[in-house]
Amino acid sequence: MFGNPMEIALVVGAAVLLFGADKLPKLARSLGNAKKEFMVGQAEADVAAERAREDARKATEEKSAGTTTTPTTP
Repeated sequence: MFGNPMEIALVVGAAVLLFGADKLPKLARSLGNAKKEFMVGQAEADVAAERAREDARKATEEKSAGTTTTPTTP
């Protein structure tokens, strides 16, 4: 992303000017928390997607085996 130390210094300097030195730790902490929440949500979505794939695979196997039950009406 950044090639040389001068670019990093420039970005850090701009951040200090924009947000102030006292707000940077709070900003970094909130960004860390946001990343953590994103990763947790992504993991939950991955689990849900895997469960849906498994259910679809089972339904396909049942359909191809002819063991599906159809509801009867009285």
